[in-house]
Amino acid sequence: MAITTPIGRFAPSPTHHLHLGSLTTAVASFCHIKSLGGQWLLRIEDIDLQRCKPQYADSILNDLDKLGLHWDGEVIYQSNRLDIYQAYLDEQLKSLSYACHCSRKQLDAHRASNPVPQSLNSPIIYPRLCLHAQHDWQHTDSKIRLQLPDVATAFVDGIQGIIWDNPAKSLGDVVVKRQNGLFNYVLVCAIDDGLQGITHLMRGIDIMPMTVAQLHIIKVCRLSLPNYIYHLPLIYNTDGQKLSKQNLATPIDTTQPAQLLYQALTLLGQPTDSDMPNARPKEILDFAVKHWDNTPLLGRTHLAYGQ
Repeated sequence: MAITTPIGRFAPSPTHHLHLGSLTTAVASFCHIKSLGGQWLLRIEDIDLQRCKPQYADSILNDLDKLGLHWDGEVIYQSNRLDIYQAYLDEQLKSLSYACHCSRKQLDAHRASNPVPQSLNSPIIYPRLCLHAQHDWQHTDSKIRLQLPDVATAFVDGIQGIIWDNPAKSLGDVVVKRQNGLFNYVLVCAIDDGLQGITHLMRGIDIMPMTVAQLHIIKVCRLSLPNYIYHLPLIYNTDGQKLSKQNLATPIDTTQPAQLLYQALTLLGQPTDSDMPNARPKEILDFAVKHWDNTPLLGRTHLAYGQ
């Protein structure tokens, strides 16, 4: 049997600069895959052409380079791969997809006249009004929805344990291409992970609700499924807010790369050395890779920053 090289990835969306939360994900995915002797790929998820900016993509690459987080191979930009996503939607996913003309106003009116009991925090599922409508895919008012399987499915998460989900009930028929022609994350991320042969998928736990759906998309597209999946706890500040672009998290300052790496490794519960704050990034990362351990992260959904 051929031995497969472990392949991990970091896939930031360039809607802003890197902040401590996204940096921590980058450090964890880098150290983890390198501890296995694998490759660390970099994918810029700039599929949202309205919010993503080239200057933020350049800033992310520059910050990673200054921190010694050097990627393997060429950087992939999703904005250059639209034809690939369309081809998979037209071919492998066509039988599971349909055009939808429903507006938000129409859906609100339908829900008002057809109330469905909703438990707290339960998702609002699209009622499939257009499932058999035979709309033209090329119609300018159409969005494209993908039918997800109505079956409880589990995957083993190397950090969070066994995760069960029924995507038809948790997500419903998701929009994979919007009316403006933009593809959605749930589709393009799955296709790219499969095409890049990602074997070890490590990312934030906020993406976990999409995982079963994305595994299904990869399988239907006959692409390579990840062998191992890990969802990292998120970083929260002292006010209990997740560090994110939406919460205006402060961009990292790479003028002191050693302190940033030390901070990220400390948050991740990794072994550190007292000399780290004054060491070179390569020395810090070499130490972190050699001593990488998922154990301090097991079962954790958030990490406290500033306490």
